[in-house]
Amino acid sequence: MERYGPGKTHDVTNQVPPLADYNLFACDTALVAALERDGAAWHRETLLRHGAALTTPDTLALAELANRHTPELFTHSPRGERIDALEFHPAWHSLLALLRREGLHALPFSDPQRAAMAARCAGYFLHAQIESGSLCPLTMTFASIPVLQREPALFETLRDKLYAREHDPRDLPLAQKRSAMIGMGMTEKQGGSDVRSNQTHAYATDGGGRGGAYRLVGHKWFFSAPQCDAHLVLARTDDHEGLSCFFVPRFAPDGSKNAVQIQRLKDKLGNRSNASSEVEFLDAFGILIGEEGRGVPTIIEMANYTRLDCVIGSAALMRAALVQAIHHARHRSAFGRHLAEQPLMRNVLADLALESEAATVLFMRLARAFEDAASAPEERAWRRIVTPAAKYWVCKRTLEFTGEAMEVWGGNGYVEEGPMARFYREAPVNSIWEGSGNVMCLDVLRAMEREADAAQALFAAWQTEAQAHPALAAALQRLAATLSEAPHTREASARRIAQQLVLIAQATLLVRHAPAAVADAFIATRLADGCGESGRVYGTLPASFDHAAIIERAFPA
Repeated sequence: MERYGPGKTHDVTNQVPPLADYNLFACDTALVAALERDGAAWHRETLLRHGAALTTPDTLALAELANRHTPELFTHSPRGERIDALEFHPAWHSLLALLRREGLHALPFSDPQRAAMAARCAGYFLHAQIESGSLCPLTMTFASIPVLQREPALFETLRDKLYAREHDPRDLPLAQKRSAMIGMGMTEKQGGSDVRSNQTHAYATDGGGRGGAYRLVGHKWFFSAPQCDAHLVLARTDDHEGLSCFFVPRFAPDGSKNAVQIQRLKDKLGNRSNASSEVEFLDAFGILIGEEGRGVPTIIEMANYTRLDCVIGSAALMRAALVQAIHHARHRSAFGRHLAEQPLMRNVLADLALESEAATVLFMRLARAFEDAASAPEERAWRRIVTPAAKYWVCKRTLEFTGEAMEVWGGNGYVEEGPMARFYREAPVNSIWEGSGNVMCLDVLRAMEREADAAQALFAAWQTEAQAHPALAAALQRLAATLSEAPHTREASARRIAQQLVLIAQATLLVRHAPAAVADAFIATRLADGCGESGRVYGTLPASFDHAAIIERAFPA
């Protein structure tokens, strides 16, 4: 037995080296294939560059620093003036600069070309594997553009700042900024997702009407990224029962701070690098966007884009956790062998890999539908029906997924020095933000009723795909039967309907685009009879599948 001298008790062995300096894009077989398939090969070199830059030790350190040094609110200056200033660690601004440099805040609008949406979504997916909080203001800025474009006079003053690829962190009036970020303010204390219960009131100051000036009085219980240069806000007017949408800048027209007082920052479970707040409007200046009383439909268009980003962000957490788990298992030994060589661990990793690839092909397919929804009913169905279902299911699965991946790391995964704890804390937010699970599932039912022709076109396409796969065809028949039940029964079954809808969508995509072994394993364990025995706990794939090959496809050694 080796003896150690004073001050040394043991050698450090069998610890896994940090995962760094690999290319997020190049190692993702499913993502690379989807980008080519959707016609965005023109963006390949940019993604290769971005995928390498994101995994340098310096960039990885930015993510850790931005989450360890959380934003601070300073409501007053040393002289007692109300300033509502936010202070972020420099790492936060470096992350936002990375995002804007890649054009992920505006790419399909600022550089419109075929498959620009797919290109943007792929880049967003890469960044989300490294840090999630910095994506919140970027997502809202991106989603605000199609809404603001409907107000030509206002948009003309914002276009260059919205499209700019420079991050401008200065807290100044918009006219003095080189770039702009836009946030959202919808929910209030009494309502949450039920925004129709909102009480915030808007009073016309110059006759009112579309494009007119108003003063807002009220509050928002969740005001995302209060440091943004403006927010889109829902409020009531005297002349209409419905809610209206308002553009509320951080600074009033006279250059003074707008009367939006930040009461406090939320102390959140995850998403810590990003500031979320509670605010009150004390005669705050705002401009009416869209038709009076049509605020919910106006801002729902914005929410449709943010819901897609929720799907992408959750898929990215899956991918990040999967790669970390595979890397760990290839380097960590137990009971005489590397973990990755042990049959049961291979089963777990392969099952996680199936879930991750299914989420990836799904969000890339949705990206295409966002471009092509006007061209065909089937595309409209992917955008309007499958997107909320995907937001429900993929975001839900991420909670279980990150927990399982953390367990692969064991105790080292549970401590904050590594990334797994942050991934796990981050996982719930996308299920809650932009409509919780029940809201999404009920939206699926509404969309299927309102877009009946689109739903029929989608099901017809799926039936063609399912002909060669009995388990998939049977699952589609069961879903059709559930949808034919009485309305109150359908509503009670809305979660099951959304779940089956997504699983069938993912299965058809894997049948079309993945190796047969991947598609067959997914269908056998998610849709076939008896799959309830294996569908909820990862690591219960039948032994007949080549687990090692599935893992290698997910993250080549």
